Amino acid sequence: MDEMNKVNKRVVDHSVSARLLHLGTSSNLNKFWFLPQYYQTHPTMSQVDLASLVDFNKRSFWVSVGTILWNPLFWNCVAQNEYHNKTITKTLRGNRYLGCYLLAITIFSLGMFRDAMYHNALKEQPASDLINPAIAKPLAAVLFVVGQTFVLTSTWALGITGTFLGDYFGILMSERVTGFPFNVVENPMYVGSTMCFAATALWYSSPAGLLLTLLVHIVYSIALRYEGYVYF
Repeated sequence: MDEMNKVNKRVVDHSVSARLLHLGTSSNLNKFWFLPQYYQTHPTMSQVDLASLVDFNKRSFWVSVGTILWNPLFWNCVAQNEYHNKTITKTLRGNRYLGCYLLAITIFSLGMFRDAMYHNALKEQPASDLINPAIAKPLAAVLFVVGQTFVLTSTWALGITGTFLGDYFGILMSERVTGFPFNVVENPMYVGSTMCFAATALWYSSPAGLLLTLLVHIVYSIALRYEGYVYF
């Protein structure tokens, strides 16, 4: 009788172990309370085809890439030429302030066009369930507000000529600006702009937007190294 009881106990133990193994390896595991509720009904990275996150066949994506690359290249080339050759100042008969203001209008307009192309690209890109809107949208709002604060307050502190390359025209500030936001980050204009790109990408739940934001960061970092600053 004792031997039979031992056999029955082993059978029960094996049965329980098999059921536990099934629970641990089946898709039902995703229904357990300790997993984030959002990912119980949405795919994880291992379940998603990475090629489907970004549609590289969309023309709008590459237009956005082009504008992101072009803008810093344009203003750095123009600024360097003005510093060495005074082309704009000579064309305007020595009016360097007018030259700086015209360049400011051009840079601002190119920036608006770049932002419009970025939004247009994101509208044609897939939104990913990997980016939880419940987390992403509040984070996007915070990033956008902080980013815009950096951009606007740095422009206010520097003025038009200080913001838009007036030093290349020989228009120098009387002293270095060290107050907010320059006492928080070294390059608030570039940092704030990058934060706004990231905020928009998160708002749209767009992996393509995050990829373009990375490109913005790289381009700004190269521009700052060329200008003599360190961004990384």
